[in-house]
Amino acid sequence: MREAMMRRVLIPATAFVVAAGLATAAHAVEAPLDVAPEAVTSEQVATQGSAVSVVEGPSKSAVETATDRSLSALPEVSADGDIGTMRCDNPVKTWYQVSSKKSYHIPSWWNGTSFKDGPGGSMRVTVEKAGKIGVEVSGTAGASATIILAEVKAEFEVKVVAEVGVTVGHTYTREIPPRKYGHLQYGSWGYKVNWAKYKTSSDRCGKVKIGSGAAKLPTKEIGWRYWTTNS
Repeated sequence: MREAMMRRVLIPATAFVVAAGLATAAHAVEAPLDVAPEAVTSEQVATQGSAVSVVEGPSKSAVETATDRSLSALPEVSADGDIGTMRCDNPVKTWYQVSSKKSYHIPSWWNGTSFKDGPGGSMRVTVEKAGKIGVEVSGTAGASATIILAEVKAEFEVKVVAEVGVTVGHTYTREIPPRKYGHLQYGSWGYKVNWAKYKTSSDRCGKVKIGSGAAKLPTKEIGWRYWTTNS
């Protein structure tokens, strides 16, 4: 099996010694366009460890969580029917609901953290450039990362964080099956959720959806994810 050297776009001083020692080996090419499959399997967890640099982010109070859960139990009504006299005593409020939590590897997209090699052989990789991975939110209604972070903490009781730091280093070697191409991507072992934003209907007896989307939230757990492709 052959040991692969990484082709560097940015080569920090701490990684130069490794490059010199592998000068005659095959190349593990930086591969930012080789996107990993959506679902994370246990076989793809190449390495996992705790980051030193972490920003925890905000949390919801128990009272606020209880209020929002009570409102979330209201029946959803259409915006067109959002008229009428006030008949219920629920508070007039906007709030968020999160759902569909699943494990997700949030990649560090900058150069020096994603590599491809093959077919067959072995690949040796090292994180070459430091950076930060934060909460990613998409969708409508302008949901903020801090709000979704607090919601996920309260609803699922998982240790998601606002931001996790990636440092230079963390070398890893992986064997590649014959006729296959190996991919190694560094990032945070976090979660992906769906979110929806609601407001109390005008009669305060129901809820009206005013936006929705998805969010990816890191944890302090970081490491390499490995998968293979045919080309």
